[in-house]
Parts: sequence; C-alpha cells; structure tokens
Amino acid sequence: MHSRYHSLSPPLAALALLALSFNCALAQSPPSSRVRGTIEAVDGDILAVKARSGDEVRLRMASDLRVAGIAAIPLSEIKAGSFIGVTTVPGPDGSHDAIEVHVFPESMRGTGEGSRPYDLRPNSTMTNATVDQSVVSNDGYRLLVKYKGGEKTVTVTPQTVLVTYVPAEKSDLKPGAKIIAFAKKLPDGSFETSRISVGRDGITPPM
Repeated sequence: MHSRYHSLSPPLAALALLALSFNCALAQSPPSSRVRGTIEAVDGDILAVKARSGDEVRLRMASDLRVAGIAAIPLSEIKAGSFIGVTTVPGPDGSHDAIEVHVFPESMRGTGEGSRPYDLRPNSTMTNATVDQSVVSNDGYRLLVKYKGGEKTVTVTPQTVLVTYVPAEKSDLKPGAKIIAFAKKLPDGSFETSRISVGRDGITPPM
C-alpha cells in the first residue's frame, strides 16, 4: 500500500481518492455522524444495522455511495516514514496506547495531519502523522510520530488492530458485514450515507 498511485491501475487509483474522502470525514471538526455496527439486512438501498450501542439503525445508501474495504496488515507494514492514522487512549502510566493504526497510501500523505479528540472511546484521540522512529520496548512496540506543530510517542500492543484500505464494492455490504458509515440524520430518524468502510475477512473497521 506504499506504492505511488499515479502508476497504479484505475481501480486502485480510484481507491486512493475514495480513501481520501473517508479520512477527510475522519478529520472533520465537528465530525459527521458515524454509524458503527453490523449489517443485519439489506432491502434495496436500505441497510438495517445493529449499532455497537445496541440500537437498530436504518441506513439509506445515497446514489453516489462510495465503499472502501478495510483489511488487516502485519506490524512490518508500519515503518519509519509511513504516514499513519492512530487512535489512542491514555495509558495508566501517562502513555498513549494505540487502539488501532491505519496506514495511508503514499498518495494520501498529509491527509488530516494533526491530533484531535475522537469519538471511538472516552478520552480517545485521533492522530494523523508520520512515523519518525520505531522501537521495541518491554511493554510493546513504540512509535514516535511527528505532525505539524507536535509529536507523540504511541505504544502498539498485541491488542492494537492494524489495518489499511483495499478495494471494495457495494456488493460487499451484506448481512454480517462490519461497517463504519459517515452519515447524516434524516427527519424520520434514519440515516443517509455516501461513504461506508466495510471490514474484509471478518475485520471490524477499528477507527
């Protein structure tokens, strides 16, 4: 996923543009509504989603719907120089413990650069930054990441979920699929979305 997208096939080049729109949504302040959960049924352009909160959500797919896949990667994909997004929570010793890390393709370097509060968990933070150093320590794998105006050392543990973007289609939105959708709430209480990330091979989008 570190290839330069101007040399890639049209589907992968399109994925780079799609992923860019997803991560612009991740970086918005205030954020758009995010629906995280499992698809229970599909009825035309309506997804019935069981949200992680336990709520039942009706999610209408817009005519310009864009779908991106989320796939697992090994720790070796996170290297010095990689541009990443990382969601962290405060550790017991004041550390920044990574819940998830997603590696951006090279064409998306700089997207949403910076660190800001995030809604994945209480007190969580989203940081988009470049890996400056990586060090194996006794309590995990530590990454020094730098962004305009700051830096942060984050700890990657065996529980940290590591992912990247892969191609996906609307047909991947089927019962049992785990998703995160960026949506707006409609007057009838349902939601409409034009961007959905769907986990591949059983992955739950961790961001």
